[in-house]
Amino acid sequence: MSTLDASPSHVPVVVVGAGQAGLAASWYLSRHGVEHVVLERDTAAHAWQDSRWDHFTLVTPNWQCRLPGFPYPGPDPDGFMTREQVVAYLADYVRLVDPPLREHVTVTSVQQDADGGFLVGLRPSTGSGHGPTGSGAGEVLHTDQVVVATGGYHDPRVPRLADRLPADLVQVHSSAYRNADALPPGAVLVVGTGQSGAQIAEDLHLEGRRVHLVVGSAPRVARFYRGRDCVAWLEDMGTYDVPVQQQPGGLAAREKTNHYVTGRDGGRDIDLRAFALDGMRLHGRLVGCTGGRLEIAPTLEASLDAADAVADSIKDAIDRHIAALGLAAPTEPRYTPVWRPEVESTELDLAAEGVTSVVWAVGFTSNYRWLRVPVFDGEGQPCHERGVTAVEGLYFLGLPWLHTWGSGRFAGVDRDAEHVVAHLAARARTPQAALG
Repeated sequence: MSTLDASPSHVPVVVVGAGQAGLAASWYLSRHGVEHVVLERDTAAHAWQDSRWDHFTLVTPNWQCRLPGFPYPGPDPDGFMTREQVVAYLADYVRLVDPPLREHVTVTSVQQDADGGFLVGLRPSTGSGHGPTGSGAGEVLHTDQVVVATGGYHDPRVPRLADRLPADLVQVHSSAYRNADALPPGAVLVVGTGQSGAQIAEDLHLEGRRVHLVVGSAPRVARFYRGRDCVAWLEDMGTYDVPVQQQPGGLAAREKTNHYVTGRDGGRDIDLRAFALDGMRLHGRLVGCTGGRLEIAPTLEASLDAADAVADSIKDAIDRHIAALGLAAPTEPRYTPVWRPEVESTELDLAAEGVTSVVWAVGFTSNYRWLRVPVFDGEGQPCHERGVTAVEGLYFLGLPWLHTWGSGRFAGVDRDAEHVVAHLAARARTPQAALG
């Protein structure tokens, strides 16, 4: 790997972030012959090691791992890589790309200068990237163009209600959860049923822990239907190719929660109703707290029904696709709910239920305070057209729904990076590009 020991005062392109999006950008920049540097607060692709639990697996099949120049090379394309396998896959990719990489450096600011370029403030980082950054001497780079490839999940979100929970209750965010043994003995409350929350609840349940799960509005999808993984059907149907502007609700699709499902043990549905039959306690939305008593809204049955309805709608679309093309595919009965709440809980007494820890799986907030360029909407989200902003020379990569459903994942980062870098390279070849 080539590493720049001393940064030049000027570099034509700065890529912020060395996850899969930043590495993909570097791949295409090198092929366009564009000089650049990739800046990383920690180490390349570190989040896959540092922010995933021990039994984590991808929820998309391995064949969807197709980074530029590096499709999945292993023997199990229809399987689901574990955390360790993803880490190894990306380590191999770093060696292949051989990016001009500077690790352990935090970008403290990006702002426009008078010449139409950008000034990038840096300082050394310490630790894993989750802790404070170092206070060493800073430096400033001048660049013509900037690619922000830091993803869309920056600061763990924990509701203010957490401050009112008993002081002896251990609280962790899903990004810090590792395994059941890392939590104190006793029951565990998991809040949230997006992909992480549902899978962490399953992980704890399989480890024999008593789990209370606060069920949100996340949809679900079947793992397999009519002889194939649902992802394979959706790929064939072009679902992952539909631009966000053409989705129902348009750009509002960027706020959608991903469907819960798992790749564990070869892949299967996550059926919360089946978990309830097996002893997991399901609850509706968390609305308040008084001492050690949680107030629960009676939304559980409606949330479960809505999640099942989404799973059925996906099966309906697959059925229409099969019928339209006259494909030979086995039929199978539709899912029938195996459990319904007889009475919805409206209160949870943590002490009485033996709850000693909480896992908050309620997502992240974005953090672009360091990016001092006018490209944000009223809610602080970047405004762009497939990663290209209205500010000449500033781009985004790796955001969820940057262009399509696959943009924030291995499946779509290749074509997004190719598009952004082609735009960037064309501007770099323009004689007056630096003037904007």
